[in-house]
Amino acid sequence: MFANLYRGKRVFITGHTGFKGSWLSEWLLMLGAEVTGYSIRVNETPDHFTALGLADRITHLIGDVRDLPALEKALMDARPDFVFHLAAQPLVRLSYREPVETMSTNILGTMNVLDALRRLQHPCACVIVTSDKCYENREVLRSYHEGDAMGGHDPYSASKGAAELVAHAFRRSYFLAPDSRVKVATARAGNVIGGGDWSEDRIVPDCVRSLLRNEAIAVRNPIATRPWQHVLEPLSGYLWLAAVLTGEVRLPRVPDARACDAFNFGPWLEANRSVQDLVTELLKHWPGTWRNASEAQAVHEAGLLSLAIDKAFHVLQWQPVWNFTRCLEATATWYRNIARDGEEARSRTQADIEAYMSDATTAGIAWAGEKLKAES
Repeated sequence: MFANLYRGKRVFITGHTGFKGSWLSEWLLMLGAEVTGYSIRVNETPDHFTALGLADRITHLIGDVRDLPALEKALMDARPDFVFHLAAQPLVRLSYREPVETMSTNILGTMNVLDALRRLQHPCACVIVTSDKCYENREVLRSYHEGDAMGGHDPYSASKGAAELVAHAFRRSYFLAPDSRVKVATARAGNVIGGGDWSEDRIVPDCVRSLLRNEAIAVRNPIATRPWQHVLEPLSGYLWLAAVLTGEVRLPRVPDARACDAFNFGPWLEANRSVQDLVTELLKHWPGTWRNASEAQAVHEAGLLSLAIDKAFHVLQWQPVWNFTRCLEATATWYRNIARDGEEARSRTQADIEAYMSDATTAGIAWAGEKLKAES
């Protein structure tokens, strides 16, 4: 599996203390990688990074991606084989309150990562992680493809669209040259859920907090539709995309630099469900109630959003593993076992990763196969 590619390799992750970053760090450790993380301090209680004890198991660096000299030094010292840029201000509603912080972190931070990589004298595959909200969302009944226009109604969405444009410009200006040691792609993921997310104004953490207090779950926007996926789905896409960028994996539909591009990583269409559907499914595994808490004067949040994953499927041979039901089952089980029953976060997280990889292998999915080295 991925272990053939990541065992003993040096991996640099920005935003490793965040929700996705902590899951990615744990997975890479299980694959035998040497992980260096660069991020601001954890400011949530509880938080997945601390619960996993990652600070003592990786090279844990505190730093801001907006600080180019510090970031560049960290990258040069790490000499990474792989870079995953996840550091971001990730919340839509917070972006309305802190637009400058959001824009500077998400746009300037991305630019700094790319600028530092431009001077890296070492072969490296880099995946810049943005968001499905990078698209100019007209809330039409079709899924967004990678060639659709960038945009954004709110500061967060606009910042992610701008980050994509920055990455595109750097890629064409510096990283597509035949002598470039660095290969860069961007990844746009759907709405990610899973154990260990404790952020404010996110539906699953809000559900868990209410369930732990034996309160009805307040649902802000029950009819809003999103492409829900377990956190391991996009992470498998990032890991596979980075492996393809190195040339260690050869795929028939990825000639030359075609992998140095943008890719959507989302669920199958059946997982494009309303918030109400998600809460109802979660409550099958952790009984409780919910109430409609729609706000007439609430800030704008998209009501309809769907991602097309044809490109990742046909070009990269990537596909989702868990359907909507399995995704919610794994998520509810993680929180119930940790928050209510006291199981250790590390053991539960590792068990989910192992189960996911096992299911991918059983399904015969390309990235879970054993033949990963370049064909002659």
